[in-house]
Amino acid sequence: MLLASPDIAYGQDALFDAAGYRITRYRAPTRRPPEGVTRIAPAAAALLRPDVDALFLDVLPAEGGHRQADGRWRLAAPHESIEGARWFPEGGQGAIASDAERRFIRAMARLTRGRREWPVVVFCRADCWLSWNAARRLHALGYRRVWWLAEGTDGWRDMGLPLVPVAPEGGLAL
Repeated sequence: MLLASPDIAYGQDALFDAAGYRITRYRAPTRRPPEGVTRIAPAAAALLRPDVDALFLDVLPAEGGHRQADGRWRLAAPHESIEGARWFPEGGQGAIASDAERRFIRAMARLTRGRREWPVVVFCRADCWLSWNAARRLHALGYRRVWWLAEGTDGWRDMGLPLVPVAPEGGLAL
């Protein structure tokens, strides 16, 4: 049985699932955007106005936090992001839970007003496969202008641009 999987047979952890999403070791160099997705430079992204020119989508997980039964988030630490960005802590997971995926799909339809041609800038941190996964997922859902900001909030801050506290979509439990 164990020999059926070449990853197990060779003692290596599988990095990607059968659908092509990265499922482990999310903090690693990323070289190319997913197929159908365009990489955007931090300087080009900085020219865009969130919610006016494009939807900015942060998919960094809520480290130490969790979603409660009522759907709201309980965070262990504050999170800073690009001003105007929407934060979806589960949106970049490779193996996303079905309820989280449904929430993500509904929220994307709401935030883009159902316009799949609306530009979406997806990011996390530098060398983070979570934004790569989310960009791939959006393209698979039919979004046609998905831009991957590979440098994420690290690249934003490196340009001297501010990051601000944000709450996850779905709200916070107090």
